Amino acid sequence: MDGTLVDSSAVVERVWSDWAVEHALDPAAVMQVIHGRQGHASMAILLPDRPVDQNLAENETMLARETTETDGVVAITGAGTLLHALADAPHALVTSATLALATARMSAAGLTVPAVAITAEDVTASKPDPEGFLAAAEALGVAAADCVVFEDSEAGITAGHRAGMRVVGVGPLAALHDADHVVADLSAVLITTSADGVTITLP
Repeated sequence: MDGTLVDSSAVVERVWSDWAVEHALDPAAVMQVIHGRQGHASMAILLPDRPVDQNLAENETMLARETTETDGVVAITGAGTLLHALADAPHALVTSATLALATARMSAAGLTVPAVAITAEDVTASKPDPEGFLAAAEALGVAAADCVVFEDSEAGITAGHRAGMRVVGVGPLAALHDADHVVADLSAVLITTSADGVTITLP
């Protein structure tokens, strides 16, 4: 979702920069770690000696703040058209956000959460673990090898590949993380559906 369908960078950077300063960490270094991961998983990397329960508690506090702060959240160019084109095709949202946060950000961006959504509550391991993508494939009744993932972060792209799926990287940084294809945004991605299945045409 974040960085792929929704640009929430303004909120994410504000919230995580505050957290970094509070813990005497470099905000720029923190931003290099957090993308694509659940918050508590990022905290475990950044503060490896902290108890897990402390990370979980702080993550809940940050999620509450992120869910209410939606100023500056906008759709990635082409996201609405892409989701509309997928309406009659098997598709899912797989995000490290909670369902409440995903709903808040998608709504703020004028987008609808797909009927199948795998969120933080549905998995035991955060990206780059492939659990979320594999759960989505199972829910859709589609073989992992037949799935295409759209992702922007290193953690997400790695998770997609570990799930045995092809990955389309979205945004300028995706090219740094070995996505199978890279697009600047979603505006030039063409989705067509027929009795034979779904065809994705990339620029």
